[in-house]
Amino acid sequence: MALIEISQERFAHYCQNLKRHSFIQTPEMAKLLMKRGAEPHFLGLEKDGKLKIAALIFLQKVLGGWRLELNAGPNTNYPEYLKEFYSQLKDYAKKHHVIECVVKPYDDYQQFDSNGNPLSETNEELIELLTSLGFQHDGFKTGYPEGEPVWHYVKKLEGITPSRLPQSFSKKGKALLKKANTFGITLRSLNRDELHHFKEITTATSDRRDYSDKSLSYYQDFYDSFGEYCEFMVATLNFNDYLTNLKQKQNQLWGRIEKLDNELMIHPHSEKKQNQLRELSSQFETFDVRISEALDFLKEYGAKEMILAGSLFLYTPQEAVYLFSGSYPEFNRFYAPALLQEHAMLDAIAKGIKTYNFLGITGEFDGSDGVLRFKQNFNGYILQKPGTFRYYPRPMLFQSIQFIKKVLRRY
Repeated sequence: MALIEISQERFAHYCQNLKRHSFIQTPEMAKLLMKRGAEPHFLGLEKDGKLKIAALIFLQKVLGGWRLELNAGPNTNYPEYLKEFYSQLKDYAKKHHVIECVVKPYDDYQQFDSNGNPLSETNEELIELLTSLGFQHDGFKTGYPEGEPVWHYVKKLEGITPSRLPQSFSKKGKALLKKANTFGITLRSLNRDELHHFKEITTATSDRRDYSDKSLSYYQDFYDSFGEYCEFMVATLNFNDYLTNLKQKQNQLWGRIEKLDNELMIHPHSEKKQNQLRELSSQFETFDVRISEALDFLKEYGAKEMILAGSLFLYTPQEAVYLFSGSYPEFNRFYAPALLQEHAMLDAIAKGIKTYNFLGITGEFDGSDGVLRFKQNFNGYILQKPGTFRYYPRPMLFQSIQFIKKVLRRY
C-alpha cells in the first residue's frame, strides 16, 4: 500500500458514493483554500491500484517549515485501512518538512438525543488508534475550539416527504413555522454582487454575539468556489405589502365575527358560538396590535423590501449543511430563520439528500446555548466529533520556534 498524490478528478470520483463525506473534503473547498492562500493536495491510499482512502489536505507556510491540516477527513468506506493511512501520513509530513500535522477526523465519537442524553457508547477505538501512532489529542472540548464546531446538531431526512416535514419538527418548531408563514415573507437567493447584504447581516449578528465574522471577500470567494452547490438565502418582507395583507385578513375575520353575531341573535344561549366569538374577537384585537406595529415599521423603513435574516446553505450528495447565518433582532417577531431552515430541508429532500447538518452547538446542555435551543425546534440529534489531533515530526524544532515566538511577543 502506498499513500500517493492523486488528481482532483480521481478524488471527486472516489468521494461520490461514500457513506460519510463533508463539504470540507471537496474540490470546491480546495479551490476556496487556494484562494485564501493555502496549498491544497489530494492524497490517496492505494492498494493493488485501487483507492481505499482519499483525503484533501492543505499546507500553509509557517516559521520553520510547513503546517499540514486534514480537516473532516480522511474519506473512506474501509476503516480497516485507517491505521496504514495515518502511519503513511506521518511519513508524508516528514518528507514535506512539516513541523505540525493537524488532523480533525469526521468520525463520530458519541451520539446524543436532542437534549444531550447519550444514545451510543463512546468511540474509543479511533482515539486509541491515533494516540498509539504518536498523535497528541487536544482533549474533548465544548464551545468552538479554534472556531471549529466539534458538536453537530443533525436531522435525518430519510423517509420524510415535503408535506410531512413540518410535522417532524418539535411542538414549538411547528408553532414557529406556522406563525412565520402568516407574515407574507419572501425567500430568495443572493447573486454575487448582492453578497454585501449577507455580510451586513453576519456583521450585525457577530457584533451582537461577540464572535469573529468572515470578510466580504471570503463570502465572495466561497460563492465563486462552490457555485451551484451553495445558496446565500435571505428572507425579506415589504412592510407595505405586510400592512395590506394584515388589513385584508382582519376584514375577513370581521366578516366571520358578524356572521357569528347574527347566529347568536337566533341562538343567544349557544355556549359553543359564544366561545367562538370570544376567540375571534381576541384575534381581531391581535390584528389591531400587528397593524399598529406594521405602521411603525412602514414609517421607519418605507415601502421597500427589507432583509430580515440570511443563511448560507451547502449541498453535497451525503448531506445538506447550514453553515453561516445572521438576523436583525428588531425583526425577531417574524421568525424568518424558521422559514429559511424549512427551505433548505425541502431543497435537500428534493435532491435526495438524507441528512441535514445544522453544524455547531457548544456541547453545553445546561440551557445556556441559545443556538442549541433554536436548532432543537427542528427535532434532530447531536453528534460529538473526536476533536483535534497533532503530530510533530520534529518536536524539538517546533518547541524552539514556539519559545522564540513567545519571547518576541513580549517586546
